[in-house]
Amino acid sequence: MHDIKAIRDNPEAFDRHWSAKGRSGAAAEAVKLDVQLRAAQTALQEAQAKRNESSKLIGMAKAKKDEAEAQRLMAEVEALKGVMAAAAEEQELVGGKLKDLLASLPNIPAPEVPEGEDEHGNVEQRVWGDAKALPAGKLNAPKDHVDLGAALGGMDFEAAARMSGARFVVLKKEIARLERAIGQFMLDLQTVEHGYTEVSPPLLVRDEALYGTGQLPKFAEDLFASVTVGYVTDVINTSIGREPDRSIKEREQHFLDRTSGRHWLIPTAEVSLTNIVREQLVAEEELPMRLTALTPSFRAEAGSAGRDTRGMIRQHQFYKVELVSITTPDQSEDEHQRMVECAEAVLKKLELPFRTMLLCTGDMGFGARKTYDLEVWLPSQNMYREISSCSNCGDFQARRMDARYRKTGEKGGHFVHTLNGSGLAVGRTLVAVLENYQDEGGRIHIPAALQPYMGGLTHIGGQG
Repeated sequence: MHDIKAIRDNPEAFDRHWSAKGRSGAAAEAVKLDVQLRAAQTALQEAQAKRNESSKLIGMAKAKKDEAEAQRLMAEVEALKGVMAAAAEEQELVGGKLKDLLASLPNIPAPEVPEGEDEHGNVEQRVWGDAKALPAGKLNAPKDHVDLGAALGGMDFEAAARMSGARFVVLKKEIARLERAIGQFMLDLQTVEHGYTEVSPPLLVRDEALYGTGQLPKFAEDLFASVTVGYVTDVINTSIGREPDRSIKEREQHFLDRTSGRHWLIPTAEVSLTNIVREQLVAEEELPMRLTALTPSFRAEAGSAGRDTRGMIRQHQFYKVELVSITTPDQSEDEHQRMVECAEAVLKKLELPFRTMLLCTGDMGFGARKTYDLEVWLPSQNMYREISSCSNCGDFQARRMDARYRKTGEKGGHFVHTLNGSGLAVGRTLVAVLENYQDEGGRIHIPAALQPYMGGLTHIGGQG
């Protein structure tokens, strides 16, 4: 969400960025609605003040037994009720349009973010590790994780498809244990060494939570919504023409009422963790607040048809360790750099080669002000693939959630800054471990950092 005052003061700057996102003229439209809204608010306030004044004068006129003046004033008050009702209706209508418009507009990038249309405009910040030094780097034709997993009897996509469809997997045996080990290792690293507070949050959230972090209304197609049996029955009954005692309009309204309180499966724990400060006034001394969670994530991947259809790179359900920071504005840039380093530490301890990229304006997410992506080396693809995205959202999400902090000695509140990042995506980390640590016979060496979580096991697929 954006500050309409900031848009009003510098519409050209906002329009320049929004035009690149295909929203040319949005700033002018916002300013126009703002003018209309303030006019309606002024008209309502003036009518209320005039009504209050006239109401007082009625009493004075009656005290003087001036019945004619009292009747005139009473008629005036009655007329003002109509003016107030019209102004209030206009205020609600225009205010709703302005809110919807602002909610649909992406965040504005930080000044240091490079200009660019897509991933080709991203700027490499640093590279860590030597892919050729790992076992897979010494192979002429490293296998991908799908072939490795199948050969080890620990990865079954066909069984998952029979029960759930495409983009699911059943993990078994040591590979299932390895996935669990990776998640626990990441969580321990972020809590014990990096000072994040572990949270076990809800996996189902309401519309308001997803609106607060920016997934709704724009990205509804990428989410999974829960529905009740009653709702499904209502849909079936209407679709086949039952409930003849209800008009079509009544049925439509009934369905809207039934879905207004629906729940959504979280696409990332960012949603649950960030909304902890929703509608809260946090003391400045409590910031920065650093939170982490290991949870399943659920994504419909509506916009990725045909992409990464093989394997575990793009799944509907996957585990992820999420990092969230709530800060003051002056802390947020340093906190962003710290978060990136915390995510990088996972890959360093696993000795997985990676690079860190600063995303350009055209490749950043809807709510991000500045984003760094970590990309891990995958030998089967001979390229780096995203494994973490760490974003500073500024006060963009805080305005949508009404999340504020109070400075010491002050009564009022200021919007917090919110940051989020993967520390890391567990499934993609599993893929990277399998592919980078394979040997000629398809055996997987377990990185030293994970061996304590695997009961001391040093290899999968052979004797350690």
